[in-house]
Amino acid sequence: MNVQTAATRKVAPDASAKDAAIAIDDVTLRFTTPDGHMMTALRDFTMTVARGEFACVVGPTGCGKSTTLNLVTSLLRPTTGTVRVMGRPVESISRDIGFVFQADALFPWRSVIDNVAAGPLYRGVSKGEAYERARDWIARVGLARFEKHYPHQLSGGMRKRVALAQTFINQPKILLMDEPFSALDIQTRTLMQDELLNLWTELKSSVVFVTHDLEEAIALADKVYVLTAGPGTVKSVYQIDLPRPRVMADIRYDAKFVEIARIIWNDLREEVQIGQSRTLATGH
Repeated sequence: MNVQTAATRKVAPDASAKDAAIAIDDVTLRFTTPDGHMMTALRDFTMTVARGEFACVVGPTGCGKSTTLNLVTSLLRPTTGTVRVMGRPVESISRDIGFVFQADALFPWRSVIDNVAAGPLYRGVSKGEAYERARDWIARVGLARFEKHYPHQLSGGMRKRVALAQTFINQPKILLMDEPFSALDIQTRTLMQDELLNLWTELKSSVVFVTHDLEEAIALADKVYVLTAGPGTVKSVYQIDLPRPRVMADIRYDAKFVEIARIIWNDLREEVQIGQSRTLATGH
């Protein structure tokens, strides 16, 4: 396992960054709080995600994990530094980007198939083709019998399957995921992780997956970024040398997985403790 530590030195962008799916280069992000104070959310932040790579981001609460995703979408603009997507500076939300968040984006008044077909229809695909694609993706996530059901008739895991179909049907080149499975029970979460990897293997999108669950990050990722307690910067980057395909229920018992988890947790624990100490000291 290769480990690069970025706590005491600025990380230079990879030579391949020009061709990367996502290249965040030396970004600092500051903003003014409602009470007039200047706050730094990210500092000297550098991250590169190759095309087809699955990257996970872990760190203590409030370290800027979700902020990173907002930079990629242009919802936030860096104070200094650059953000590039598919080799181009980020100026607006790209049609090449798909999203899956903890709260799904299903329209409650639409059936499963209407929800999944909405994306292609919005992109100008004919109705017939949009619904044909929707049926295909609904079948891929195992919900062929539930096309006509509405979101309130589905379990949490089923809703998440619809959300995955809703995203993958648009064949995004980049997939941004912010704690997508955190609200699910452990059994359902494990099944959804397997489902995600199966779909990702087919499409080979570049993924940035934010999570508080270190084991989830290691099990899914090619590369894990560990962030410092806020202001967030990259402390360490770990290449995850575990073979694919991976089965979530089995991989966690692999001796190599256990060793990787031990090493990264030793690195992450210090930042979690710093974050908790700050919370206790300030009350927020």
